[in-house]
Formats: sequence, structure tokens, C-alpha cells
Amino acid sequence: MAHDLVIRNGTVYDGTGAAPVVADVGITGDTITAVGHIAEQGAREIDAAGKAVTPGFVDIHSHLDAQIGWDPLLTPSSNHGVTTALLGNCGVTFAPCEPNGREMLAHMMESVEDIPAKAILDGLPWTWESYGEYLDAIDELDPAINVMGLVGHCAVRPYVMGERGIDGDPSEADIAGIAEAAAKAVSEGAVGFSTSRILLHFMPDGRYVPGTTAPHDEMVAVAKALGENGLTQNVPNFTGDFAGEIDLIRKQADAAGGRVLFSTGVSENPESGKMMADIVSTLNDEGYDVTGLCIPRPSGLIMGLQNDMYFRGGPWKQLNAMSFEDRLAAIHDDAFVAELVEQAKQRPPKTPASLIFPLGEGVPRYVDGPEHSLGAMAEAAGEHPAETFLRIERETDGQALFTVRLFNRSVDAVESLITSEHVLPGLGDAGAHVGQVMDAGWTTFVLRYWVGERKAMSFAEAVRRMSSAPARVVGLTDRGTIAEGMRADVNVIDVDRLVESVPEFVRDFPDGGGRLFQGATGYDAVICNGIQIVDNDTHTGQRPGSVLRSAA
Repeated sequence: MAHDLVIRNGTVYDGTGAAPVVADVGITGDTITAVGHIAEQGAREIDAAGKAVTPGFVDIHSHLDAQIGWDPLLTPSSNHGVTTALLGNCGVTFAPCEPNGREMLAHMMESVEDIPAKAILDGLPWTWESYGEYLDAIDELDPAINVMGLVGHCAVRPYVMGERGIDGDPSEADIAGIAEAAAKAVSEGAVGFSTSRILLHFMPDGRYVPGTTAPHDEMVAVAKALGENGLTQNVPNFTGDFAGEIDLIRKQADAAGGRVLFSTGVSENPESGKMMADIVSTLNDEGYDVTGLCIPRPSGLIMGLQNDMYFRGGPWKQLNAMSFEDRLAAIHDDAFVAELVEQAKQRPPKTPASLIFPLGEGVPRYVDGPEHSLGAMAEAAGEHPAETFLRIERETDGQALFTVRLFNRSVDAVESLITSEHVLPGLGDAGAHVGQVMDAGWTTFVLRYWVGERKAMSFAEAVRRMSSAPARVVGLTDRGTIAEGMRADVNVIDVDRLVESVPEFVRDFPDGGGRLFQGATGYDAVICNGIQIVDNDTHTGQRPGSVLRSAA
């Protein structure tokens, strides 16, 4: 048969973890129609000789809910081979929502995920009330990649309880209503329900976001209402009642008889990764379907003259309020620099300079040892860390960026966790914390560092953990592997060129605001639903993605 596209002579990693084979991949319409030797010429061909051919990657922890309104290319996720993204994590979603609730949800998203409320209100159509209507509206935006959605606790609770839903105790009738609303959203296409119990997510008025302190009875009722048709996604409060949070995951899995996904990580302790992996394995050994997600590198805030500086107060507040051009001029003023340094001495950041690291130039450096920290650099130069920071910014014309390692400080512990059976790399938070964090390039980092440099897993296994494994968690049965009859979400990767770029700050929000962006090199082709959306690391402008709704 004639194929619309033939990817010729590539090294095919089919997404199952099996050893690769050199083969052709034929695509007709939005479907893979042949894998093997294809004698016929395709209507269009891609020469993939010497290149890796993989399924499109599935990112099951993103916050692209707002960005999709003004950036239907869904960058930079699509730059990094992601062809399906799950929205609505951490309980923060935009549906269901009555018209008088839109402002509250927008300002809550700004408070939690650092996405400007004005951009949210101006950039989305807001034509919905029900979750199904929301998915219809998203579909009409013609995204470049496929998106799926979780219905969020932060939207459901106020929708059912009104103002009491923010921090009030629910009655039995409230709990029944919340469970019913969540189940209705799943029946309309949501793939599950999300919540956040971490004590770091606040409303603009300082209260915890809805659902943070919800009783276990409420959580179990929702899980039971979803049943096997729905996924439950949690951000547990592990800094509080650790044992209680693990027990809640067990209760949810037991009540639903379905899948539970939760966010996890490691500490400075190299054994912390194995400890968490053992907990997740135990839950699965007990018969539950529980999956953990972990950022595959040390992570936290990104700071620099381009976006937001980690030093606070006094002249630093004045510096932060300036335009970039004025900031650059100000750090060449010796008297003002002296004021900045003195303030930093009087009010040092909570995170010490020993945990602040320059990202460098070219290939970003995420795993440097302590000898490369800002603190070590300052000590070697006989300077205060603020002096070293400002000097480097002057030397780079303000382009230098630094990571403040708040999470996953032990690389050895991260390895133990992301290579364990029931924990997947991910948690990149694409679309969120836009001026502070940039981990959307995590897929490229996994292949470049964990496979290429660290050799912690094979290329085939890494691909499985970013394609068929997360696809299974969210209930996808027709994506995540390269096989006849599967949807044609495919990457062609030049592994020798593969690298993520150093983040940069760009201003492309509807209101003129900005965000951190991280591109990639090495993606010869990214194909979604049979249409090429990236050609040699550049977007083609094609937008063939669609909303993927739950089987329910």
C-alpha cells in the first residue's frame, strides 16, 4: 500500500523496552500502518538512517491549561518530543466553573503556578461551565499536540460548596456532591481527578487552596465515584504526616480499584531514593496500581538578572522592579553594587550559596558537584556570594542563570528512584512557575544525561519510561508504542546532537509578560497524529493535536 509518510532506515525503539531494530515506519493518515521493510515509495519520506525513531513522549504532569490559550504549539514541551500532555495536575483546573467563579480560579492559578491572572482571563475563551464544555473549548484551539485533562479539586470543591469550599469542613451532602461532580467530569472526558495536599499552595488571601486539608473520607468518596475509569493524582504533604499520606494513597487505590499517581522526590540523603522506591513497590506488591513521578534532576528556582533574583529586600527589591536594561546598567554602578552586597550580607537567602549553581553556557549544568556552587566560587575568589553573582552577571551581559537547588539534591538518590519499577521520570510542570522554574526539557535531559552520560538505563528503557509506561497510567491504549494500528505519534532523534539549551527569558504572554523557555537540539522530526510539527528543531506551524478523552 502507498503510505503518506515513510520514515526510512531508522533505529526503531518501539516503546516497550525491547531491543531496537533497524526498520522503516509507514504512516497513513494518523495511523502507523507498517513497521519493517517497506518497498514502496511513500508520498513523503524522512531519511532516518543512524537516527533513533521513538514513540512521541507522554508528559503526565504539566500545567499547560492556561498557555494553550495563547501558545497552541505548547512550547517548549513540543520542542522536546512530547506529543501528548496531561493538563490539570495538582488540583488546579478551570472547570467546572460558573461564570462568577472565573476570577477566583484565575487568581488561584496565578498564586499557585505563577501564571498571570490577566493573561489567563484574556487568553482563554471562558465559554464553558461543565468539564465537557471546557474540553470542547480546548479542542477548538487546535493544539499542536494531544492534550488530556484531570478535573481539579480546587475547581470542584468551590463549584459544589461555594465559598465554603475553599477551607470549610464538608458535610456528608457536600462530600457526595464533590464525588458526583468529579465522576460527572470523568464521564464527560476527564481522565481523572487531581488534588494537592502540600502546604505550599495558597490562595491570594493566604488560605490554602481548596482540598489541601480535605478529610480522608472526602478523598475516598471521590476515588470510589471514579472507580476503575478514573485516575487519581495527588501531591502529598510528605513534610507533615508522611505515614498518613501513604495510607491515603492506599485508601484511594483500594476504593477506586484503579490507578493512583503521585508526586515524589528525594532529599540530600543518598538512600532517600531507595526508601521511597521501596514504599511504592510495597503498595504495588499489595495489589494496588500506584505510580510515582520524580523530576529527573536537581531542581528548584532559576534566578538571574533576566528574571528574578534570589536576594531580597532593600536595593534588591529596587533592582527587581527595573527593566532588564536598567538592571544591567545598575549593576555597573559601583555605589549601588555596594548597597546590594551589604544588603545580602545583612539578609542572606534562606537557601545557602552552597546550593546555588550556575547553569553555564552551551549545555546546561544541572548535576555539578559542590565545588561548582556559587558559594564555592565566592570562597575561591575571596568574595561574598552576592559579589560573585553580580560579577558573573556583568561578565555575561546579564545572561547568566543560576539554579537554586530546592529539590532532589542527591543525584544518587534520584537515580535510585527513577530507575525503580514503579516510579517514572517526569514532573516537569510545563506551563507553570513560568518565571521561576524550567524543567519542561526533562525528556531530553533523561536521554542525554541518564542514558548518554550516566548510563543508568538503556535508551530503550528510557524511551519506555517516557512513552508506553505513562500512556498506560493515563489509560491510553492507542499511543505510546510504535506498532501497526497505533496512532502516529513519532520522534526522529539525532542522538549525537541531542541536548537541551540553556533556558532564556522570553516575553510572549498576551499581556506582555514573560516566561522561561528552554529549546532543544537533535529533534529531526516530531510527528503528532501523522503530521510533522517539528522539523530539525524548528516548529512547522502545523497543529494536528486533539483532546483525548477518557474511555468513560
